Amino acid sequence: MENATDVTQFILLGLTKSTNLQVLLVMIFTLIYVITVIGNLGMILLILLDSRLHTPMYFFLSNLSLMDFCYSTAVTPTVIAGLFIGDEVVSYNACAAQMFLFTAFAAGEIFILAAMAYDRYAAVCKPLHYTTIMTTGVCAGLVIVCYTGGFMNASIQVGEVFRGTFCRSNVVHHFFCDVPAVMSLSCSENHFGETVLLYVDTFIVFSALSVIFVSYIFIFITILKMRSSAGYQKALSTCASHITAISIFFGTIMFMYLQPSSSHSMDTDKMASVFYTMVIPMLNPIVYSLRNKEVKNAIKKLGEKTKLSLGL
Repeated sequence: MENATDVTQFILLGLTKSTNLQVLLVMIFTLIYVITVIGNLGMILLILLDSRLHTPMYFFLSNLSLMDFCYSTAVTPTVIAGLFIGDEVVSYNACAAQMFLFTAFAAGEIFILAAMAYDRYAAVCKPLHYTTIMTTGVCAGLVIVCYTGGFMNASIQVGEVFRGTFCRSNVVHHFFCDVPAVMSLSCSENHFGETVLLYVDTFIVFSALSVIFVSYIFIFITILKMRSSAGYQKALSTCASHITAISIFFGTIMFMYLQPSSSHSMDTDKMASVFYTMVIPMLNPIVYSLRNKEVKNAIKKLGEKTKLSLGL
């Protein structure tokens, strides 16, 4: 501790030092980010403009798109800039801000996926009472809880990471300021902080998965009891996009954190991080637009209106 010095900036090791590969990654990540921005902001705009989509399901979907856009934006542009200019130095405050925004909206997405599962439960299992269960006030309250939970998680995570002293090194073995990568640089005894973060992460994931699991147990029981094939197909199509989004998101998390420590490698973690920081936010609007008839019809309707307004 006597040799501790104040760290004012961090050096991100990034993904590769190969110039040719950096150029390729810049092009790939830029394309992914452009699709992410267009897809998620386009989904929000589509839901706002089409009155047929002013339902609880699409209210939650618009907030999912907003969270995807926000946590991708917290990471992707800085990664592209670092690869493009070859400068992967980030200031202390910028690193803390990136970590805060990413953890806030990533945790918020976990909560919003759970809220969407409860909404699907109410739609499939309680169709006659759906409008009285999922009122405007209830939907707004659930979304507020999702954002509040996300920002509370970010406050705890960033507070625990940056309350210590960094004296070992300022080199982060990652391409962005992720919690484990930065926390490993601390020279402060922080076993309590690591335990707190472990419990917080476990609570967030376990509570969300519990809501999702229980909701879908009731949904599948209800579907199995349906005698009408039309009702059966409608219930399945209602849940298909959400199940796909859940599988992609939590599948990546489990791949990263549930594999044996002996098979853990920094390169593997980086590749998985690329997937959940950049690819998943791009995939969600695609999944909901390709597998949802109402979204397809809304896109078609908007396209026809655009053609008429342009006189085409």
